[in-house]
Amino acid sequence: MRPVSRRDALLLGGLGTAATVAGGAGLWWSLVSTQQPGSGAGGAQGTGLRSPPELRSAGGRLQLTLEAARGQVELGGRPARPLCYNGAVPGPTLRLRPGDELSIRLVNSIDQPTNLHVHGLHVSPQANGDNVFVTVQPGAGFDYSYRLPPDHPPGVYWYHPHHHGMVAGQIFAGLFGAIIVEDPEPIPVSADRVLLVSDTTLDSAGNIAAVSQMERMAGREGELLLLNGQSRPLLTARPGERERWRIINACAARFLRLRLDGQRLELIGMDSGRSPAPEAVDELLLAPGNRADLLVTAVDGESTLQALPYDRGGMPGMMGQAPSPVRGAAALATFRVGGESAAVPGAVAVRPAPADLRTAAVAARRQLVLAMGAGSGGMGGGMGGMMQFSINGREFSGSRTDTVVAAGTVEEWTLVNTSPMDHPFHLHVWPMQLIEDNGLAVDSVIMRDVVNVRANGQATVRVAFRDFGGRAVYHCHILDHEDLGMMGVIEVR
Repeated sequence: MRPVSRRDALLLGGLGTAATVAGGAGLWWSLVSTQQPGSGAGGAQGTGLRSPPELRSAGGRLQLTLEAARGQVELGGRPARPLCYNGAVPGPTLRLRPGDELSIRLVNSIDQPTNLHVHGLHVSPQANGDNVFVTVQPGAGFDYSYRLPPDHPPGVYWYHPHHHGMVAGQIFAGLFGAIIVEDPEPIPVSADRVLLVSDTTLDSAGNIAAVSQMERMAGREGELLLLNGQSRPLLTARPGERERWRIINACAARFLRLRLDGQRLELIGMDSGRSPAPEAVDELLLAPGNRADLLVTAVDGESTLQALPYDRGGMPGMMGQAPSPVRGAAALATFRVGGESAAVPGAVAVRPAPADLRTAAVAARRQLVLAMGAGSGGMGGGMGGMMQFSINGREFSGSRTDTVVAAGTVEEWTLVNTSPMDHPFHLHVWPMQLIEDNGLAVDSVIMRDVVNVRANGQATVRVAFRDFGGRAVYHCHILDHEDLGMMGVIEVR
């Protein structure tokens, strides 16, 4: 079997366009023609992009209070009453360096339990670290503390609630924000933009609309598609300027197939994975929870950042198959380039190649089966009722440990999806190296913390369980599926 290379097999071009945008790594790209012939939220369409406020570490530490509360802001130019961190959607961007200590006092001023997950960070899951088993009741607070390893990968990460059963609803309502781990050597750019893509639905009073049980089972997708809480904001640049766009898919279930035609795009990282050198791309697919680190070299003219249609599969329903909606193209932002040309930006330094787990000794091989089917509360015979969402036949229980791993070892996991819907698989704390997607071997080191397992497909990953022990979780990052049971507990000891 011919291995999948970084440049041509991630494209999967021989399988056609539909396969191209259904990549198992959560992000797949089409090659460009070199290979083939302010703060707060809101803003009406066409207003300038507003950036979340930024908090930076100093002297190896960042300490802050993060209050979750109902706010009064604009979303997509409409008055809204979402849930906010520190009065804004998105919440503040946290900028850290490897080796830093991050201390967060989480204050719960909403009317339901919550907690905090630092998505993608390689930090301890124990005690007051990235511990999703903590519950912060209404009116209470909790002091989180995270120590990043000195060799923590630079990249784009994010934070959001992770109280089981309420994750999708709280993120859909506005509780999320970005975390940036800075590069040892800064990349010369004219602008460094943090772009959080989210979706939600507002009722006539500006409240976050309730969703039906059917929407939860399919994975909710909102009517408003937002960039930093805005509808189609305007970004401007001069020709030749190179910008850095750090893009986060903070949607509860929506896949983002992104294009910015007419501009020069180079990918430098995905999740915690870093490319040794920038790679030309013209299309990105971000599964829920994925992040992309992108260089955009501005070309004169006006371009639209689009989210193109993506078919993530359907849900078994009362009449056989109830498909998830495949929405039409949506405009996320306008990028207007004009004026005097800028000087040629400096070169991007080549990064050292990451460690490759394909040559590591494997201590254990496991198979995790992601499945959905008629639950015990259903009416039987495909007639409806609640779906059951499970991993290896079991729905989530925080009191049960599903997988025990020996600390310091490398394991190989085969992720099998027996359902007709994509399930993006997320492992907390320890990044995964993609080895195979649907039987196609990957010939380069691709690190992810969210790997999309395609409908009726499978993916193979290897994980080095280093640095930290303790209990954490793995789950589907279609967050309604996680809330409905598609999550397991892992303990490293």
